[in-house]
Parts: sequence; C-alpha cells; structure tokens
Amino acid sequence: MKQLSIFLENKQGTLIQVLNLLKEANIQIIASTVADTAEYGIYRIICDQTEHAYLILKENGIAVNLTDVSCIELDDKPGSAANAIAQLVEQGVNIAYLYSFLFNGKGMLVYRTR
Repeated sequence: MKQLSIFLENKQGTLIQVLNLLKEANIQIIASTVADTAEYGIYRIICDQTEHAYLILKENGIAVNLTDVSCIELDDKPGSAANAIAQLVEQGVNIAYLYSFLFNGKGMLVYRTR
C-alpha cells in the first residue's frame, strides 16, 4: 500500500493548505496521523487517490513522498491488534511506526518496518 508522507513546518496554516488542496481535488482521506518535532511535522495520509494527491501536492510546492507501508485487516474486537503485532514480533519484524483506523467495519493496522 502507498502512503503520502507530507513534511509541514510547525506554523499556523500549513496543515489547512494541504487539506484544502486535497479537498479541491475531491480526494478522500481515509486515515491520517501527525508526528511532530519542534520545527516540523510529518503528516501521513492514506487516501483514495494516492498518485493524484502526490502530484497535486508536488505541483503546489508541498514536500511530499510516496512511502510503501503494510496494512493488516483485523476483526473489530479487543485484542486483534495485540495478536497481529505479536505475530510480527515473533517473525522478527522491526516496526518503525504504526497507526490504525476502522474501515467498513474492519480494523486496519498500517505499519512501516525498519
């Protein structure tokens, strides 16, 4: 699966600029997460038109990368994520980051390995 990794300065208005560009292009955000430091943030997005979103952001001077991530579909019940991650750990998978969301009644666990 492809994810957009967008680099944003930690200043007012940078996130809304990205969101407005995606809105104007009729791109649906399915999941997103923000990780920040003192000077910048990384806004990670799963969307319905990843390649199109990438081009629009690039054309508008936004620092963006396409990143390969893995996604596991989970049952929407307690313990599903813990069981999935335990299996990854048993296989020696080193997770750099992860996030999760619900989609069509299923849990989705998105992760990137080191």
